[in-house]
Amino acid sequence: MAGAGLGAAIGRSLWRRSGLVTFLLLLPPMLWLGVVYTGSLFALLAQSLFALDEFSGVILYEPTLSTWRQFLSEPSNLDIVLRTLVMAACVTIACAVVAFPIAYLMARYAQGRWKALLYVLVMLPLWSSYLVKVYAWKLILAKEGAITWIFGQMGLPWLLDGILAIPLIGGPSLSVSYLGMFLVFTYLWVPFMILPVEAALERVPRRLLEASGDLGAPPGMTFRKIILPLAFPGVVAGSIFTFSLTMGDYILPYVIGSSRLFIGQVVYLQQGTAGNVPLAAAFSVVPIVVMAIYLAVARRLGAFDAL
Repeated sequence: MAGAGLGAAIGRSLWRRSGLVTFLLLLPPMLWLGVVYTGSLFALLAQSLFALDEFSGVILYEPTLSTWRQFLSEPSNLDIVLRTLVMAACVTIACAVVAFPIAYLMARYAQGRWKALLYVLVMLPLWSSYLVKVYAWKLILAKEGAITWIFGQMGLPWLLDGILAIPLIGGPSLSVSYLGMFLVFTYLWVPFMILPVEAALERVPRRLLEASGDLGAPPGMTFRKIILPLAFPGVVAGSIFTFSLTMGDYILPYVIGSSRLFIGQVVYLQQGTAGNVPLAAAFSVVPIVVMAIYLAVARRLGAFDAL
């Protein structure tokens, strides 16, 4: 009885103090983010301020900028960063181009069961294993795979060979080329672009489109002046996912791609095989800084309203 009375008293006290209830509910996740996540990021930054002894292979836990000097002085490291950022930007643009028509169809024309079916079709790739999808695409893009067979059946093997002969993006086959990597990245991340864009398009008032038509604006002008600006925060919100996921991935570049490394691969190699944790930490700081700037810009563009 005493316990029940104490519980009732605590309940009444909390009921009168809604702010305290909110604080208590938010305390565990905030502690998790503040201590575990943010703490690990600061620990990562601290690791980049140490150095690896070249003779003994032992990490010297003394503050120094030698690791950052090594990182910035080697052109190959800057090439890796640039290569990763260019791939992330290209994948983000491709995802936006592919996602916008699908999102527009879902937001403006699909109704009832058809809309539910489209949601399922968009989400369906996310229900299967990441590795299964990557290795399935490895087979599809292989020299003896489905895409090569389709080009052969259409009498266009010369076109595929010409594409693969293009410097930088080509290779012996699509399964070991930047172009193949780009196609698989776009396939993997496009659902993360479709959903925010669709949510942003749902918020576009129909009366604005009707008013634009009543005033004599052609469909192209309505799209450029009304639909695209109002849906742009959704595109930026989706780009947060596509850009960051591409920039941090290290499995797909190993399975599909050339011998040229990306940031995720370098972090994996330096932390694991080479044992150079400070250099791996320096590479890891780059995506954090890039995404911090990206999120600040996205926030100013109102992207978080479309999440």
